[in-house]
Amino acid sequence: MNNLIYPNVFIGAKTIIDPPSIIGKPPRGSDSGELRLSIGINGHIRPFSTIYAGSEIGDNFQTGQGISLREDNHIGNYVSIGTNTVLEFGNRIGDYSRIHSNCFLEMVRVGRNVFIGPNVVFCDDPHPPCPRYKECKGGAIVEDNVRIGANTTVLPGVRIGENSLIGAGSVLTKDVPENSVVAGNPARVIKTVGQLTCLKGFFEMPYKWLSDK
Repeated sequence: MNNLIYPNVFIGAKTIIDPPSIIGKPPRGSDSGELRLSIGINGHIRPFSTIYAGSEIGDNFQTGQGISLREDNHIGNYVSIGTNTVLEFGNRIGDYSRIHSNCFLEMVRVGRNVFIGPNVVFCDDPHPPCPRYKECKGGAIVEDNVRIGANTTVLPGVRIGENSLIGAGSVLTKDVPENSVVAGNPARVIKTVGQLTCLKGFFEMPYKWLSDK
């Protein structure tokens, strides 16, 4: 099995693309090679992945198997995308962020050092299927150093404040203040990040390891 790599694709030095993968596929309405795809150095794209033309991906990019990455995505350095995750158009992903397996994002702005757990879904339309959803609330905004637990659903236009923690299975219907811990359906603030404790006592408090670096 071989890779299918379209024209106008730049792949940086030492980036590995495991076959079979499709790289630089033209999006609907575009011709082969019309849009450029740029992938930085030292990356690793694993088998059965499809990356469309019209995106820019930084250095040290890592994927699991079978990701789908559409056009107009801008991805920073040291970003990891998990198996079977779908990045539709218009996402902006900051450096050192990790998006786990089976996630869905469209028009989402993700800051730096963000962790998004498995099966997290970012909705893009408050009244699907509206033909003008792109002009409505838009995608969510996830600020720097946010952690989002598995199976969370984030509604359109929600802003998650910096250094917040979202409990697993939450449904976010409104903005989250920075440094907050939220959980539930609909999610509500239950404490601050500063009130968290390390269950095993390994650290003075969770995320203390970040300040110790």
